[in-house]
Amino acid sequence: MVTTIQLSEDVKNALGKMKETSRESFEDVIVKLINIVQEQKRLNEELLIEGCKEMAKNDLKICEEFKYAEAEIECEWDGDL
Repeated sequence: MVTTIQLSEDVKNALGKMKETSRESFEDVIVKLINIVQEQKRLNEELLIEGCKEMAKNDLKICEEFKYAEAEIECEWDGDL
């Protein structure tokens, strides 16, 4: 099913400049842009997951260090300042 959309002249010109060949349709350009955005979202998600994994590793390392430091200090706090 083919449908029609309205574009401003500026958008139409921008899409026209993105064509790699004169035979490429506006639909081809739009599909390429959609694919680029989807790939970028996937890559961003992977980076976010990897960053969270690294932060979790660092948090575990800090907890381990704190556990050993706490065992060495062995102090009690009675709640008074």
